[in-house]
Amino acid sequence: MLIENVPEVYQGSKILSKDLFLYDLKMTEAVVKSKIDLSMNMFSFLQEGTKQIHFSESSVVVNKNQSLLIKKGNLLWTELIDSDSIYYCKLFFFSESMLKSFLNKYTEKNSSIKKGDLYFEIENDSYISLFLDSLSNLMNSKLEGEINLLKIKFEEIMLYLLNKYGKEFEYYLRTLISKESSSLKNVIENNIYSNLKLEEIAFLCNMSLSSFKRTFIKEYGVSPGKWLQEKRLMRAKDLLECGDLKVSDIYYDLGYGNLSNFSSAFKKYFGVNPSEYNKNK
Repeated sequence: MLIENVPEVYQGSKILSKDLFLYDLKMTEAVVKSKIDLSMNMFSFLQEGTKQIHFSESSVVVNKNQSLLIKKGNLLWTELIDSDSIYYCKLFFFSESMLKSFLNKYTEKNSSIKKGDLYFEIENDSYISLFLDSLSNLMNSKLEGEINLLKIKFEEIMLYLLNKYGKEFEYYLRTLISKESSSLKNVIENNIYSNLKLEEIAFLCNMSLSSFKRTFIKEYGVSPGKWLQEKRLMRAKDLLECGDLKVSDIYYDLGYGNLSNFSSAFKKYFGVNPSEYNKNK
């Protein structure tokens, strides 16, 4: 799968500013786990549809009742169409220099930085709805001084969220400037029981698949495919032992594309079919 460079793929030839960029993303077909190289921090204001994002150490699913502020870096995103047959998301990108300017202007210096998630979840409300309407009006008006107006809108939404979420939001904003990156071990161990493929986990580590495999073997002493399969099959056994879930409930979330492949792998490892496992206990 190709890697999309965002926001560059949306900008075309018209770039009014290197610091702020606004884009209306509208689709009528779902996109599953696109590899995204996000070069700017970004607000994702979802208005129709469902969005799932896999980060290096976590994942999140939101609908039109939530928006996200997302740190730049490698990620996988899935965009699903709901009943209205359209996916609509307003994306608002901003540079580190814009962020630093805002923090210097409106927050205390020397505030601490706390390690946190690579995203901040925002509950949509009437103010945000009106704010998005104003962005649409700005995009459609083609006024002179559009960039200056966009800078004002950037400060507006930042100030509103700073007032709404307080220090929690400020701490998150400061992590957007931090250069700290996730270690391979953290990425692996936070995605053991995900349905991500090896090449997708490697992408989240910002590595090629071959480099990822070499580094993994040095760290764990075994190939990543074998290690992950054993971990996920042991997890499947534990889930089936509880008796609350059927085989069909668990195979996909543990990284298997179909039930037949999962059943074959389970039987090879444990000597019994997963559907028979509880009966043998």
